[in-house]
Amino acid sequence: MSRKPLTLAVLNDQRGAFGLAPYTGADEPAELRRVALDTVLAGIEAGSTEPSRPVMMGAVRFLLDRLAELAPGRSVEVRVPPYAAVQCIDGPHHTRGTPSNVVEMDAAAWIGLATGRLAWDDAVTAGRVRASGSRADLSAHVPLPLDRENTQPG
Repeated sequence: MSRKPLTLAVLNDQRGAFGLAPYTGADEPAELRRVALDTVLAGIEAGSTEPSRPVMMGAVRFLLDRLAELAPGRSVEVRVPPYAAVQCIDGPHHTRGTPSNVVEMDAAAWIGLATGRLAWDDAVTAGRVRASGSRADLSAHVPLPLDRENTQPG
């Protein structure tokens, strides 16, 4: 399987496939990831097919980075294979081996949780989220505020 990075060209190809205008802003990784999320959400709203792997990865990475920014720490590892993982939430942290508090889900579940399209309890009950450990509960952290200007300073 090829690992094509998220580039402006890849992003705009996907936006065109979804009938969206090309992105003409900054060609910076963080900006491309934010626009990848917008692209994925527009595709979901339109009932389009799943986006390309680089665009989905960009959206997932944007949301995981946002979670880590809003809930800093290393007590919980959130995994969205095969795209990315982050450590977050203040508290005791692990240093070796498998962490004791792990939350794992697919990309669609993570995007749904992070954007408020899927409730934590519903996702856990339906088996869309696998959570192990006493601190592996993201209900207090999702949905995420997506824009920095809507975030209270910590």
